[in-house]
Amino acid sequence: MPHSSQSPDSERFVDDYLLYLLARASHLISAEFHDQLRRRGISVPVWRVLASLVGSTGETVTGLAATCLLQQPTMTKLLDRMVRDGLVKRNQDSRDRRVVRVALTTRGDLLVSELVQLARQHEQEVLARHPEAEAMAIKELLRSIVARQARPRRG
Repeated sequence: MPHSSQSPDSERFVDDYLLYLLARASHLISAEFHDQLRRRGISVPVWRVLASLVGSTGETVTGLAATCLLQQPTMTKLLDRMVRDGLVKRNQDSRDRRVVRVALTTRGDLLVSELVQLARQHEQEVLARHPEAEAMAIKELLRSIVARQARPRRG
């Protein structure tokens, strides 16, 4: 479906390509919130780690790397800094001593509580630009895409 006066044949490929549309929408919306983080001296990777630990008793480094869209060595270095800054702590898993879990410290919890409020406010502002049914539908569709893509494939 063209989004301009151009004919469908002359529309750019990317204008109707799912991966581009997802990435572009994410980039546009994220840039607004990332500006708010920057003004507070918080990097995007630190925000992602903090946000991923909200409501969790602890996550593995591998799990955090996947959730935060970082390579594991990069995640390990980031966590080293965050431990030094007093935002997170590493604990051995109570059931498997070989597994290390990362959790928020009190300081990290206080910081992320403030940031989550900002994130929720930003999300409300973004969603308010769209009819309510659309806003709910886009989140449901994205959750569905994530769930289906995360399942192991047979073949």
